Amino acid sequence: MKRIDDEFSFQVRELTDQMEGILGDPPDRKNYNNMVTALLTEYKKEVIVEDVNLLSFALVDHLKYNKPAGLLASAKKYEATEPAKVAAMVSGSSPEYDALLASLFENYPALARKAVVVAFLKENPGMWLGQEAAPEEEEEENEDELDEDEGPTDHIADLFDEAQDPHEQ
Repeated sequence: MKRIDDEFSFQVRELTDQMEGILGDPPDRKNYNNMVTALLTEYKKEVIVEDVNLLSFALVDHLKYNKPAGLLASAKKYEATEPAKVAAMVSGSSPEYDALLASLFENYPALARKAVVVAFLKENPGMWLGQEAAPEEEEEENEDELDEDEGPTDHIADLFDEAQDPHEQ
């Protein structure tokens, strides 16, 4: 049985890619902090962009996870209907962020729940990632076995047979 819903896994990968993209190479922490500040400013003005990853991005560095096991259990269903339970398992890093969280959970409960769970999963990959990645590694190993040079497979050969080269007519 999977520990988390596939959609949460997808959202965490997307969040990680967004964060790495903003940081850049070499990492530009100032650019990253400017992005987080801009997002938080918008959310504080109650200008809500209903995007799970943007909200997760804005909150991830400002959350305290009070009940990790409960948050992990909440990740089993992406479309769960109990945001109040998640709200009780997390707090902000300051009273200002506590107020923001309370406002988000009051006005956008489903979005806030998803964003908090995604942020939690992003910050705690060891709690779920090993189990989620195991089947993919097995599939990759099987693909490697098939990559041995045994000539073209029927599938590849059929691709070339179907398309006729105009020069061969």
